[in-house]
Amino acid sequence: MRIVDDITVHDDNDATLGRLASLLRDKRIPLELCPSSNVQTGAVASIAEHPFALLARLRFRVTVNTDNRLMSDTTMSQEMLRLVEAFGYGWSDLERFTINAMKSSFIPFRERLTLIDEVIKPRFAVLIG
Repeated sequence: MRIVDDITVHDDNDATLGRLASLLRDKRIPLELCPSSNVQTGAVASIAEHPFALLARLRFRVTVNTDNRLMSDTTMSQEMLRLVEAFGYGWSDLERFTINAMKSSFIPFRERLTLIDEVIKPRFAVLIG
């Protein structure tokens, strides 16, 4: 999450990435973000102040995570809902975050593609309409 320290957001809402931020985005390094946990630990004051939206807008490979589900008393559904409530995300946004996670998973490439094409996309297509 501290990668935002290497990003300068200008008055026109455009952004300049520093060297490390550029490398992470260009190389598609996944960012496993845990919004509720970050609020609980004091890293951010609220979900609405979390840099998730900035990083997503700048097309970093953001993923939604629960951190320690039992300690944070959250689920993936709750994390997604909190992002929807804070940033107005829709089904297509949640699909992108889910695909980001699958693209970054530790399973063989062909299996990742199969799950994306045969499970994730068809199920989100029903929700998106």
